[in-house]
Amino acid sequence: MSAYFEIAYAAATKRLCLFTGTGFSKAITENAAPGWQELLELLCEELSDPAAIKNVLFPVGGKNLLSLEESAQVVDIELSKLGKDIYGLIAQKIGAINLSGDNTVISEFFTKNAITLITTNFDKLAEELAGAGNCQSITPGFPVPRSPSRVKVYHVHGSIDSPQNMVVTSDDYFRFINGHSYFSRKLSTILHENTVVILGYSLGDTNLKAIINDYRSFSKTHIISGNLFFVSRSRVDQYIKDYYAHCYGIRVLDTLEVHEFFKRINISMPEATKCVVSSIEDIKKVLFKGNTFTDHYLKVSSSFYEIVASVAAIGRSINDPRVVTALEAILSKKVQFTNENGAWEQYEHLAQWLIYLGSILELNGTSIRDTYLGAVLRSMTTMSNTQYYGYSWHAYTSWSYGWSKIIASNRGIIKAFIKARTVSADALEIVNRG
Repeated sequence: MSAYFEIAYAAATKRLCLFTGTGFSKAITENAAPGWQELLELLCEELSDPAAIKNVLFPVGGKNLLSLEESAQVVDIELSKLGKDIYGLIAQKIGAINLSGDNTVISEFFTKNAITLITTNFDKLAEELAGAGNCQSITPGFPVPRSPSRVKVYHVHGSIDSPQNMVVTSDDYFRFINGHSYFSRKLSTILHENTVVILGYSLGDTNLKAIINDYRSFSKTHIISGNLFFVSRSRVDQYIKDYYAHCYGIRVLDTLEVHEFFKRINISMPEATKCVVSSIEDIKKVLFKGNTFTDHYLKVSSSFYEIVASVAAIGRSINDPRVVTALEAILSKKVQFTNENGAWEQYEHLAQWLIYLGSILELNGTSIRDTYLGAVLRSMTTMSNTQYYGYSWHAYTSWSYGWSKIIASNRGIIKAFIKARTVSADALEIVNRG
């Protein structure tokens, strides 16, 4: 729930960027859009001996000898011998692909929200979903529009509108990665200033990792909450999730199809939109005027997610002294609520809040560490794997489901802290999962 609300909140505050790759185009065309290797194999058909070159570049049952951009360079060389232009052929083949299937949930999101979309795709399908009247398509080779627009689509690898500016071959990639163009500078700015959702890529994509690596060094320096999400239609192993969280600050939403992702965000949009104005004003009063949140508000499950999202919306880091003081007070208050009669839902809320905070903030080096761990101890020693009077079964369920979502380094800190302070079998069972 918290991840989708956070993304919806970013959209409501006009700070959401979608970063789309080939998988996104496949999703909105019922798989008609070709993958990168599929496209190169189609281009091989333009050569005099397609089977021979495909067997060398893409051996059946074997490993490709060259990277795909290097293979594209080979195909380009062979096509040029025949007087054919690889860029024009790509534009022709990609331009013939149309939207297909029921894309209502995506077009609904695109037409109702102000978003930035960065894509390495050459097609103009995202623009079709957004509607020409409220969408700007920005691509190398054309002047950058200066008029306002609700949706902006940045084609960082070029588009079919300007084939000669496409990034296709290894030569093109070298110029792109080592260049300092408007697009590379804009890309860096967008990554630093927005919540970014990556759709339609493989986690192993080298270009993707090169692009987000710059962002990661920035986020570590500023200790901001992890605002990079990766949507995967297949399951991602926990070891891999931990690696990408550690190296790139990416939170993975797996076993999730593109259309289902937008469906969940659309469901969260009304609540996120409703609370944007009030939550931003409230966090300013708390941080800068000494106000406090009411008990009634803090007893609501969604309040903590709204508070964290509003901190990001006003451009503050979680390690800002004022923010730390506010979060410490909030967690302490939530712990107090668990001492009240009939406060069973507060136990569950506390567990969920602690899991969420542990998934976006690395505790080492932060002043909130001790307060956080004290709250974790309270939560874990008042939960139970069975319906035992005086202990929260729902809190245990939350910890059991959410433990793997916490940043790996935080899991290590929590494990050591809990093992040194309790013999609770249920708490130890959770933290010993690794």
